[in-house]
Amino acid sequence: MLDAGIAAAALAVSLLLLGLGDGGDPLAVVFTVLAALPLVARRRAIVPVFLFTTLASSAVHLLAEPVGPPIGPTIALYWMAAGADESQRRARLAVAVTGFLIHLVSSGLGRDAFPGSELLFGTLLWSGVWLAGERTRLRKERMAELEERALRAERDAERERRLAAAEERTRIARDLHDSAGHAINVILVHAGLGRLKAESDPEGARQAFETIEEVARETVGEIDQMVGVLREHATLAEDSVEPPAGVAALEGLIDRHRAAGLEVHATVWGDRRPLPPGVDQGAYRILQEALTNAARHGAGDVQVEVRFDPGTLGVVVTNSLRSGGSDRNGGHGLVGMRERAALLGGTLAARAADGRFEVRAQLPTGGRDS
Repeated sequence: MLDAGIAAAALAVSLLLLGLGDGGDPLAVVFTVLAALPLVARRRAIVPVFLFTTLASSAVHLLAEPVGPPIGPTIALYWMAAGADESQRRARLAVAVTGFLIHLVSSGLGRDAFPGSELLFGTLLWSGVWLAGERTRLRKERMAELEERALRAERDAERERRLAAAEERTRIARDLHDSAGHAINVILVHAGLGRLKAESDPEGARQAFETIEEVARETVGEIDQMVGVLREHATLAEDSVEPPAGVAALEGLIDRHRAAGLEVHATVWGDRRPLPPGVDQGAYRILQEALTNAARHGAGDVQVEVRFDPGTLGVVVTNSLRSGGSDRNGGHGLVGMRERAALLGGTLAARAADGRFEVRAQLPTGGRDS
C-alpha cells in the first residue's frame, strides 16, 4: 500500500507538471501514466521498473514539454541505488547512466535543440539522487552489520556462559569427590575403631562415633551447599553461604586423621599470610585428597609440608607404602589434584620411590612478598 501510494503521488505530480507545460497530446498522458504507475512493482524488480519508467518518460518528452524533472524515473533511480549491494552497484550505475542518456536524447529531439539546461540540471539532480540512495544503502548495511555483531556477541556470551557453567560443574564434581572420598574414608576407619573398642574401651568407641557423626554432618552440609549451587534458581544469598575450607583448617584435618590412627607429622615453613580464595581452597583440597589416599593405601605414617614461599605456596605430602602397594599414579583422585593445580596455574607431581609415595604441588599466589 505504501508503494501504491507513492506511485499515485508520483502520477499526480507528473500529470500536474505535464499540464503546466505543453501537454495537449493524449498519448503523452498515457505515457505519463506508464512512467509512474510501475513504481508499485519496485520491490519485485527495481531495474526493469527504472528502465520502463525512463523509456515512458522519454516518450513523454518526445511528444510534449512537461515542466520539471521526470518524477517516476527519479524515484526509481533512488530505490535502485538504495537496494543495490556491492556486487550490483557498478551494473546498476551503468543502467542509470544509460537511462539518463536516453532521457537526455529524447529531450533534445523533442525540442529540436541541444538540451544544455537539461544536461546540467539532470546531471545535478540524478547524481544527488544516486548519492542519497547510496547513503541509504550504506546505512542499511551498517545497521545490518551492527545487528549481526550484536547477535554474534549474544551467541558468544551464551557460549561463554555455558562453558563457565560446565567448568563450575566440573569444579563442584571434583570438590564433591574430594569431600565425599575423605569423609567415607574417615567414617570407615572410625567405624572399625568403634567396633573394636565397643567392649574393651567404651569411651574410645564413643569418641570414634562422635567423629563419625561430626564428619557426616560436615560432609552433608558441604554436599547441600554444592547441590545448591547447581540449582537453576538458587535462593541462598551469597553472604549466607559459608566459605569453603582453606589452609587455615589444616590442623583440624590432621587431627581427624590422627584420631583415625594415622601418624601425621606436619610442618609449616615461612610466614603465614592470606592466600587468594582459589589457591587457599585448592591447597586444602589437595591436602585432603593426599591424606585420604595415604590413609587408604599407605603404611600409617605421613609427612606434610606447607611452604609459604614468595609468590608461591608449596604443598608436599609423603607417606610410606604398604608392602606390595601400588604407586597409585592413576585414579580419579590424582587426576583431580592435577586438574585443580593446573586450573590455578600451578603444577602437581606424584611419584613412588624407595617405598614411599610423594605428592608435590606448587601453586602461584599472585604476588611476591616485599
